[in-house]
Amino acid sequence: MRFLALLFLSLPIYAQFTVSGTIKDEANGETLIGVNIYAKEQKTGVSTNVYGFYSLSLPAGTHTLIVSYVGYHSLEKVINVKEDKTLNIELKDKGTVLQEVVIQAEKEDANVKSVSMSVNKVEMRTIKKMPALLGEVDLVRSILYLPGVSSVGEGSSGFNVRGGAIDQNLVLLDEAPVYNSSHLMGFFSIFNPDVVKDVKLIKGGVPAQYGGRISSILDVRMKEGNNKKTEFTGGIGTIFSRFALEGPLKKNKGSYIVALRRSYIDILAKPFLKDDLKDVKFYFYDFTAKANYQLDDKNTLYLSGYFGRDLFGADFGFDWGNATTTLRWNHVFNRKLFLNTTLFYSKYKYSLDSDLKNTNKEDVFRWNSDILNYSVKPDFTWYLNSKNTISFGGQSILYHFNPGSALIVSSSEGKDIGIPKKKALESALYLGNEMKISDNLTINAGIRYSDYRYFGSPQAYVFDENGTPGERKSVLDTLHYSGNELIQRYGNWEPRLSANLSLGPRTSLKIGYNHLAQYIHLLSNTTASSPLDVWTPSTNNIKPQISDQLALGLFMNFKDNMYESSVEVYYKTLQNQIDYIRNADLLLNPLVEGDLMYGKGRAYGAEFFVKKNKGNLNGWISYTLSRTERKVNGLNNNEWFLSRIDKLHNLSVVAIYDISKRWNMGATFTYMTGTPASFPTTKYIWQGIAVPHNYYDERNIYRIPASHRLDLSATLKNKHALFKKGESEWVFSIYNVYNRRNPFSVYVRQNPDDPSKTEAVRYSVFASILPSITYNFKF
Repeated sequence: MRFLALLFLSLPIYAQFTVSGTIKDEANGETLIGVNIYAKEQKTGVSTNVYGFYSLSLPAGTHTLIVSYVGYHSLEKVINVKEDKTLNIELKDKGTVLQEVVIQAEKEDANVKSVSMSVNKVEMRTIKKMPALLGEVDLVRSILYLPGVSSVGEGSSGFNVRGGAIDQNLVLLDEAPVYNSSHLMGFFSIFNPDVVKDVKLIKGGVPAQYGGRISSILDVRMKEGNNKKTEFTGGIGTIFSRFALEGPLKKNKGSYIVALRRSYIDILAKPFLKDDLKDVKFYFYDFTAKANYQLDDKNTLYLSGYFGRDLFGADFGFDWGNATTTLRWNHVFNRKLFLNTTLFYSKYKYSLDSDLKNTNKEDVFRWNSDILNYSVKPDFTWYLNSKNTISFGGQSILYHFNPGSALIVSSSEGKDIGIPKKKALESALYLGNEMKISDNLTINAGIRYSDYRYFGSPQAYVFDENGTPGERKSVLDTLHYSGNELIQRYGNWEPRLSANLSLGPRTSLKIGYNHLAQYIHLLSNTTASSPLDVWTPSTNNIKPQISDQLALGLFMNFKDNMYESSVEVYYKTLQNQIDYIRNADLLLNPLVEGDLMYGKGRAYGAEFFVKKNKGNLNGWISYTLSRTERKVNGLNNNEWFLSRIDKLHNLSVVAIYDISKRWNMGATFTYMTGTPASFPTTKYIWQGIAVPHNYYDERNIYRIPASHRLDLSATLKNKHALFKKGESEWVFSIYNVYNRRNPFSVYVRQNPDDPSKTEAVRYSVFASILPSITYNFKF
């Protein structure tokens, strides 16, 4: 009760009026996220929400509003408040690079004054200036330069945040979850940079409206499209080309944007492939679209979608991909109450086919697996007064799991095998309040209750939990269920709390805590995630993953906000973490739960971040010192061991330099400790063949060598684009400048010349310099 009472501390003590509205880009009508609206005399302010809406409570009288946003001209407006007032504003893009932006000092300290912590935002205009693999701008690769974020190696898919596995990150595209965010097995992400408007990574202090994952939230918002004029943008690169078209459905009322990408590695490589490789296919494509229409001053509809696939193989091959659709309704009840209702559909599917040419009818193997979900999510924001902004709402997600179904045809006789399909329903209600307790203290307190129900599978197994730890569990009983009968139910209270204590005009101390639950799991016992990994729900045997994280941070800005800096320390505990017995069988195994083991984890560390915001040279330096450990009964002699994703040191440097109005340079450097690994300690010689063996059963006591890499880029802006209109640019980049052969993994194998000997082999994904050139245009 005390916690709930904390949500409603600061009630109004005098009559106030409300100034509210929407803030957009003057050039294209795009709503702007996170714009600062500051009332100078009252020394109070708000920021626009993710839909560009704001609401500010002020007493009667004359007020000076300062509206500022990174990359835009700030606006100062004097208003006379006598009653509730609607004030829609359009800001003008400076049309210059991020480094040259100078904003009014009152709200430049948003990183210091905001109550949110463990949150990083990277502007798309900055991402586009960073060197990229083969010259292709990549959103997911760019966040790897942020503190607390890493991957298991170059070319791996997904990312890890503060010791969490990749399935513990909720990746959202216009509020729809994406279950595999990579193309070409991790080389590129699915996010087309031409349609992305906003990127936010939340590592801690997670607001109450988010749920379902225990490590981080990557919230990606798509552009709405230009509602004032038609524009065509695109790029032609070394690996793929992309094109986007946007324009008004009705001027100043509605707009659309459509974008298409297609790689052509298969086309470029075809002349060099012969014999068995001549028919190899290896490419991806994706299509992204969005439309919106303002019905009236209080109602706006949005419809967006993504569809993409990868295909790899020749006679035998596999393909995988995501599909999402999001329908949103924004409704303004009044100047204090705002509603966004979201309906989404999301599907991730992969399949294998032994006969892509469909020529052999007698011997065929086809395998399909997918995860499909539907959701409804109403989110309310109530701007109660100048000291309280209350958020409340809920969400229901219906999951359909197809862990794996296969058809095997041999000598014209077919057989269906696989795992029965499963269903689950996850629902939640939440309540939160951002409270300004005093001029120096702001608190954001929230509570979420999640309810999970597993049902629909025709049978469930009861395993012997008293067997030998680390060995396959035997089945004690098989339980049978009808259609939609409930099999297992879980529920969790998920409190969250963030606080900001101001220590001065440009210094603050922040603290954040969250207790999170996750009900779905990714089964993978490989070094890095692959498209063939299996998603599974929590069941009567698999319990929800739980995490508790406490973080403390000091935030400081220097030299009139030219530099911003932060130091954060965190400690995270993890429950019900999945591991695997030796030789676990995860694919097409109806008894796969008998091959799973469960343990606990912990992750702790310190993150240092310094960023330069102004001048011809800007960028940032981030350094993370961290430790990630697991403890599973039956592994490593039941002692704590280093997680496979543990990296003690992680250093990143990003620099962007404007040489002139037409030329700018970019450079990135990374250094990462090698990941832990397990190697044989002894070997047996059997019939002249060496058989490696780990005698002491110790896990991850070795490390592969460290990785480090320098990338460079240069951008030349042309005077005109195609047909002497618009604008264009050439981007030249070099990936892995000094030809570092970074190890993805190190493994032990038999010596091919002498089977009685073993040898360690370093495997590298990128082992050479990779130059590239890209031509971008817009008109």
